[in-house]
Parts: sequence; C-alpha cells; structure tokens
Amino acid sequence: MARVKRGVTSHAKHKKVLDQAKGFRGRRKNTIRIAKQAVEKSLQYAYRDRKNRKRNFRALWVQRINAAVREHGLTYGRFIDGLNKSGIEIDRKVLSDLAIHEPQAFVALVAKAKTALEYLKNGNPNEFERAVA
Repeated sequence: MARVKRGVTSHAKHKKVLDQAKGFRGRRKNTIRIAKQAVEKSLQYAYRDRKNRKRNFRALWVQRINAAVREHGLTYGRFIDGLNKSGIEIDRKVLSDLAIHEPQAFVALVAKAKTALEYLKNGNPNEFERAVA
C-alpha cells in the first residue's frame, strides 16, 4: 500500500472550523481545539434560537393584538374566540400587521368578532349561522 499523507484534508477541516470561528474573541478564533468547541456550541445556540425566535415573534404579535383590541373594549382571548366563532381564519402575524398598518380593516374584524360573541350569548346559534353565511 502506498503511504497517504493527510495534511491536505486536515488543513481543510481546520480551515473550515476557523472560518466559522471568525469574529470570536481570544483563542476561540485561532486555536483549533478551542475554536472547534466554540463553533460547536455556537451551532447549538443557533439551532435553539431558531425555535425561540418563532416563539418570541408569536408573543409579540399577541401583545400587539391585545393592545389594539383593548382600545375597542375587548380582550385578546375574547377577540380570538369571536373570530373563531364567526369563521374568520387569520393568523396572528397578519392580525398584528392589520392592527398597525390598516386600522380600519382591524376595526371591521373587531366588529365581526363582537357581533359573533353577542349573537351567541343572546340569540339562537342556528340564527347566527344563517346571519354569518
């Protein structure tokens, strides 16, 4: 068997890790052993925080919707309940955007939710289904 020199592959692996560690402080950017640990940990954080970002944005949208709805005399939970009962399916991202950029459209949705809640509280559910359709 011929002798295999592994310098090229190990240099390439090291270079890949050190490129990923670019911008780190201290020995984390230029010592391969420490850089490898730092890069591995940074990738764990990145994976975790991609999930957390979705969670944080949903919480932000809910807070914005709640603030906008309270100006019209409803709470967030009652508003979402009213939308569901009236058969309106809009996700929270779009609702938040409407509350900020299209207040008239948002007021119309609030009115729909209110009528759905009042109808079901006071009236016959069968009449409500005819009124919505």
